[in-house]
Amino acid sequence: MKKGPFLPKLKKDLRRNRGAYLMFLPVLVYYLIFCYKPMYGVIIAFKNFIPTKGILASPWAANHGLVHFISFFKSVYFGRLIRNTLVISITSLFVTFPLPIVFALLLNEVRSRHFKGVVQTCSYLPHFISTVVVCSMVTLFVNEKGFITHLLVQLGIAEDGFSLLTNKDFFVPIYVLSGLWQTLGWSAIIYVAALSGVDQELYEAARIDGANRLQQTIHVTIPAITMTIIMMFILRLGSVMSVGSEKILLLYNEAIYETADVISTYVFRKGLVDSSWSYSAAIGLFNSTINLILVVSANRISRKLSGMSLW
Repeated sequence: MKKGPFLPKLKKDLRRNRGAYLMFLPVLVYYLIFCYKPMYGVIIAFKNFIPTKGILASPWAANHGLVHFISFFKSVYFGRLIRNTLVISITSLFVTFPLPIVFALLLNEVRSRHFKGVVQTCSYLPHFISTVVVCSMVTLFVNEKGFITHLLVQLGIAEDGFSLLTNKDFFVPIYVLSGLWQTLGWSAIIYVAALSGVDQELYEAARIDGANRLQQTIHVTIPAITMTIIMMFILRLGSVMSVGSEKILLLYNEAIYETADVISTYVFRKGLVDSSWSYSAAIGLFNSTINLILVVSANRISRKLSGMSLW
């Protein structure tokens, strides 16, 4: 069947759904201004940026503009930054990705609407606490007199009189577990919404076949939300190399740089503290490129293995 002209179809659709397009317009403007326009600044990574000259007038860097990338790859910090970023991000992925799914499945089994609503509300609350407040709470809990430190001392895991944030071995668990507490309920929202759309007749058929609650969960509930799980997993893979700098900057110190310093915090120090704008831009571009490769690869693998993908 021959397709008609694109522009007439677009004009007709604009007239028919003008309300929907007007609602979408602020979103489009936001992404154009704050997401697409700043991409112009990526050129800085290939230049020796001089603020007084601007981006276009600044001279190109040596080695065909790749000198800053080469400097980063040869840096003594390169291996440590990649290792710490992957350790923190992958640990967070394996802890904070499946547990919201489990939490949503447990909520789905609750029959009391009142109790379910109270649990959901309590689990959402930490998400609305600012990162600064969360880090302040964590610092109080794990300092020399904090109750978590006292508990670990009683168990023989930590030494008395020392803050856990001065021990490099405790930083990753503190970061991951505090992140789990903050995001568990909020991350489960999309799975709870997906579970609400599962056809109840499937459960009735499973009960008729003699399936218990666990078997219903395995053979009915989980397959029904598999697509949602795969989409969320692909999106999470796209941020594996982008460990948030805000929380780490508020928690870490020079004593634990060996395990706490990641790419985003290094970019912050080089770009804003040392004013190495081109060097930090090159590191950020490298980081974003790796994330893009991970998303595309995960999407392709998912499409080949399960037939499900984002695009």
